Amino acid sequence: MPFELGDFVNLEAVTQYALYALSCMGAFLAALWLALVIWTFKDMRSRSRDVLAAILAALLVAILNIPALLIYLILRPRETLNEAYERALEEEALLQQIEVRNSCPGCSRPTKDDWQLCPHCMTILKKACVQCAYPLDLTWNVCPSCSTPAPGRGGEIEPEPQAPLAPMPSIVPSKANASIIDDTQETVATPPQTTE
Repeated sequence: MPFELGDFVNLEAVTQYALYALSCMGAFLAALWLALVIWTFKDMRSRSRDVLAAILAALLVAILNIPALLIYLILRPRETLNEAYERALEEEALLQQIEVRNSCPGCSRPTKDDWQLCPHCMTILKKACVQCAYPLDLTWNVCPSCSTPAPGRGGEIEPEPQAPLAPMPSIVPSKANASIIDDTQETVATPPQTTE
């Protein structure tokens, strides 16, 4: 007498377990599909202000599923709107720091706007207007305060000559010092005489 499979295994129970497993797998795949569509829509909204582009990307993922998601991941914008905004703020802050901070071109130390000379390396930072003494940048052609042409830029007005410096003390020795110098020269010039 041949044995049948139905004698040892309840086929109805196996069929029910298989249907239960398939329904769980189908529900999981449907939830994954819906989650991918929603994630694509939200991700595109965070990367672009264009609502139509977000809807189009979500529809593509809804229709083509995983292949469309891979295409979307390759083609989507590199950064989110928040990241772009933060980067723009950082760039603006850096530019303001560069513009606000004056530094000496010679030694790169911080300087102030009203300095005409770097106190560290003595580099000339600004020149004074010959008419009103307003500090001028070295690249300016005219004084913004009084409209006087800047010195050395082809203007008619040349800088006024500065007061002469005090005379340097003379290096020529006085008569009292001259005799001391002469005595030392004689002693150096004539070697001592030896008696035999």
